[in-house]
Amino acid sequence: MPPAARYHHGDLPTALVEAAIQLLEENGGEDLSLRAAARRAGVSTAAPYRHFPDRTALLSAVAAVGYNELGRDLVAACPEPETVDDLATIALAYVQFALRRSGLFRVMFTEGCDTTSPDRVAAVAAIHEYLHHIVKSVSPKSDAGPTAVAMWALVHGLAFLHLDGKLDSTTDSAVENSVRDAVRAVFTVGQTRSDS
Repeated sequence: MPPAARYHHGDLPTALVEAAIQLLEENGGEDLSLRAAARRAGVSTAAPYRHFPDRTALLSAVAAVGYNELGRDLVAACPEPETVDDLATIALAYVQFALRRSGLFRVMFTEGCDTTSPDRVAAVAAIHEYLHHIVKSVSPKSDAGPTAVAMWALVHGLAFLHLDGKLDSTTDSAVENSVRDAVRAVFTVGQTRSDS
């Protein structure tokens, strides 16, 4: 990926976040630092400190961008979910995001971020709200809180199993089949128990 355009005037925090995301996508963030983001953005290595006091603050801003992008992908996959198959479509979009944006995804969930960062807190809250909404839409009789947590745990686990090579990610159809089968299996077990 080519280096970011040299920063001249405008929104330096956004330019630094974009530079950090480019670095993540290139090498997984092994060398990600404020200095590296500054070099990529074409500014002095001291410039980032006016906006991000440390690497954690920059990663928190990066994570917020990731959560917002993930949220848009999930809604686009199925705007009005009604069935378990719709949930499987949303789950697939989650796993596909993780595979497509692996560096960003790992920062969102495995890096130490500032849990009080307003942008990150708002982005995470929007994802939580969305999860509760889709659970209520698909399974109105279930307790939305625990069901949303269970659904997220399942899908998040599937994402990392695919990322870490524990599940077959060699083809799009292999990923799709494993995600859809897992979601259907969990909801079928839940329905069977509630019917008995």
